[in-house]
Amino acid sequence: MSEREALQGFLDKWRAQWPEWAVAEVFVPEAQRECVQAWLALRDELNEAAWGGEDPRPGEAKLGWWAEELEGWSRGIRRHPLGLVLQKQPAPWSKLAACLPALHASRVHPPELEAALLALQPVAEALAGVARQLFDTATPAPARNIEVSLLAERVLRSTGRATLQDDADSRAWARSLLVQWPRPRHGSRPGRIHAAIVRGRLQHFVQGKPPVLSRFKTLALAWRAARG
Repeated sequence: MSEREALQGFLDKWRAQWPEWAVAEVFVPEAQRECVQAWLALRDELNEAAWGGEDPRPGEAKLGWWAEELEGWSRGIRRHPLGLVLQKQPAPWSKLAACLPALHASRVHPPELEAALLALQPVAEALAGVARQLFDTATPAPARNIEVSLLAERVLRSTGRATLQDDADSRAWARSLLVQWPRPRHGSRPGRIHAAIVRGRLQHFVQGKPPVLSRFKTLALAWRAARG
């Protein structure tokens, strides 16, 4: 398998998990689309390592590997296929690598929502810094915006694999996140669109609806997010 084929495999994997993007990416400049998909696929790989599975140890080892990989990107060295698109970008990959222990620690929910958001602050700041460089954004997304979106993704990943009580707790957190969801005024256009889709899925979760958004709803959310 060639590097390009391996890269396409990871992009296809991500698109299968987020089929709304086939509609939403019409609002992303064509020249940025592959980079956007690779960036969001990388975020998804890191989130899966941090939050996926019943046993945290494989994910911790995977995040350790990713920390080495991202450090290598900052020195011009890459192994993972996503690096074919991302490594050449002058982004603060070392800072992202340094925050991965905090991402893994967020696997354990603190009792209060505010504490959970604060625990994700270093991760959010690192993600904002990378996105600013990747998409040449004049005003990066505030860390709080990314914290809320990240925690929403964490809640969405827990659905269907929890006890009834855990599911009730997740819905309570989801409602609280929706109440304080920030307006998408800053950050990159791809980041705002992705956050809007996450918010839409979170609303579906609270309402007991299937997670994937309809084409019409995706189009409306992406249009509003693209406008900022």
